[in-house]
Amino acid sequence: MSATADPRHVAIIMDGNGRWAKARGLPRVMGHREGVKALKRTVEAAPRFGIECLTVFGFSTENWSRPAAEVSELMGLVRNYLSSDLDRMEREGVRLRVLGRREGLPEDVKAIITRAEARTAHNRQFLLQVAFNYGGRADIVAAARRYAEKLASGDVTAQLDEAEFAQGLSSAGAPDVDLIIRTSGEQRLSNFLLWEAAYAEFVFQDTLWPDYGEAALGEAVDTFRRRERRFGGVEARDVMAAG
Repeated sequence: MSATADPRHVAIIMDGNGRWAKARGLPRVMGHREGVKALKRTVEAAPRFGIECLTVFGFSTENWSRPAAEVSELMGLVRNYLSSDLDRMEREGVRLRVLGRREGLPEDVKAIITRAEARTAHNRQFLLQVAFNYGGRADIVAAARRYAEKLASGDVTAQLDEAEFAQGLSSAGAPDVDLIIRTSGEQRLSNFLLWEAAYAEFVFQDTLWPDYGEAALGEAVDTFRRRERRFGGVEARDVMAAG
């Protein structure tokens, strides 16, 4: 049990781009484009709230079932975002890491991701993780396979426990997730950070993602600060009463 301070690691399910566009009579792709602007605002604001790591859900393994034109637009957006913001991220000490499968992505997108990760690998001010072509279940299966490969290679020192298993996840090395935010009013995880969410606090906000920014993030952090995180224990006042 610990007193709740600022969240070190915040994860966001960026939801509502399509509804934002529909409400304005615009094509869905316009919602995605505005969503990229919201992401930039949020990344810039996050350190002001004591956040050291931000993980955002950009594209799931299930999103391939969307119309081809929309998938193509989403691939174009990740190209543009990583290319246009790379200099700023490098200058401001942001380390970029992309979680998820590389298989199936266009070759130029894979190359852009590799280049962006390499150029920012030395940065230590802030960690930005973008879950792209990512699924929580698939990531857990991949971690299990990595452990099985260690055993097959004769690495008998690899005793399976939670810490060892977590090293096989694509998020290995990141701080534990303190707060998960989902925008647009929906209240579900959608296969996002299933292992990492074990003791995270959840905040669901009605704001559609393209309208998101510093004010909405601040509201979510304030909600987090008002909670007492027990990690399976009991509330402090109950301990005092028992004494």
